[in-house]
Amino acid sequence: MECKKEENLKYCNCSYNCPKKGICCECIKDHRERGELPACYFDNETEKTYDRSIENFMKNKKEF
Repeated sequence: MECKKEENLKYCNCSYNCPKKGICCECIKDHRERGELPACYFDNETEKTYDRSIENFMKNKKEF
């Protein structure tokens, strides 16, 4: 499978300086191993706290 890094970067809201930015498969794997969710699961304000915990996601989850 070919990584679509440039396309992924258009939608990536991660504000952390990370070498995995835009490489979603590696980002998800990394966060999953730490029991976290990647930035794209959070709104922009919550993402800037760098608290990627599942608990933080559930606390800030909004109904759609």
